[in-house]
Amino acid sequence: MKDISIPVAEPALVGNERHYVMDCLDSNWISSNGKYIKKFEDGFGQLCAAEHAVSCSNGTVALHLALLALGVGPGDEVIVPTLTFVSTANAVAYCGAKPVFIDSENETWNMDVELIEGQITENTKAIIAVHLYGHPVDMDSVMAIARRHDIAVIEDAAEAHGAQYKGRPVGAIGDIGTFSFYGNKVLTTGEGGMVVTNNEHIASDVRLLRGQGMDPERRYWFTVIGYNYRLTNIAAAIGVGQLEKIEWHLARRREVADAYARCLSGVAEVSVQPEMPWARNVYWMNSLVLGEKIDISRDELASELAEHGIETRPFFVPMHELPMYQNEDESRRFVVAERLSRQGLSLPSSASLEISQVEWICDRIKIAIAG
Repeated sequence: MKDISIPVAEPALVGNERHYVMDCLDSNWISSNGKYIKKFEDGFGQLCAAEHAVSCSNGTVALHLALLALGVGPGDEVIVPTLTFVSTANAVAYCGAKPVFIDSENETWNMDVELIEGQITENTKAIIAVHLYGHPVDMDSVMAIARRHDIAVIEDAAEAHGAQYKGRPVGAIGDIGTFSFYGNKVLTTGEGGMVVTNNEHIASDVRLLRGQGMDPERRYWFTVIGYNYRLTNIAAAIGVGQLEKIEWHLARRREVADAYARCLSGVAEVSVQPEMPWARNVYWMNSLVLGEKIDISRDELASELAEHGIETRPFFVPMHELPMYQNEDESRRFVVAERLSRQGLSLPSSASLEISQVEWICDRIKIAIAG
């Protein structure tokens, strides 16, 4: 295999990130206090049209905090798409609750909203709507179901910074939203996360839990069992620099996505991720799905591209196929998610990717498919 020359993802540090980090070092504000934490929280809250934004150490932690703030615990059930990154289900398990999986839909690759209501029981406490690969879920339908059954909605927007549903930013459409700032995300702090909400009580609980449960009015007085889930000022400084360039990041990702769509248009048995008329996809990953009749497998295509130094990623393995989450009800089927997982491949997607590189990658795909 040739050395990787085009990574599947890499951060684009094109703003004031270095300047702000050096400011942290020069001032000695390097831990979980400092001006950049509030700047990052305030700015990201504005991006999401959320009244409250609480930073934390990573996206999985953000999900855990969200579930804890909603009171999810042992005996509860949380509805989760089966096609997602494992942290979505793991955070439910951390709380002692049970993830109940939902198949995908063909149109957006997100959870099939029409299947949710059939899995709601008296134990259902919440729905986690994952905006997979940067495309929003049909949130009006999810919210309508949740309100009918008096259950909460968490938006797992780890992959969807700046995405919009019917003109509204994702994250604060549900009761609470969570984001990741891992190095491959639309915006990065290296490692980091954020919880956003328009509910002041939820935000207060998240802040309390994030900081070991210490009473904000009385130092070293702990009212609950909390966690050390705080973000550092250095990481927040990187986030502020990233956030200042959010429109650049989103515009570049759309240019890359448009180039993939143009170059792969008309290639038989190859479909790129769609964008519904009511959505703004941020294309965290530019992904394709191979048709069932194509002569080359997804893994064979990945190997061919790797020979040319092009790094790719397979789609996530559905949660119900993992050993710890294997479906106990053998009568349930997840046909769409299994097909997407088996046939899906994510291509290089960084905001710093050149259009000429996209065109070259697509040429290699066409050659590989043609045999």
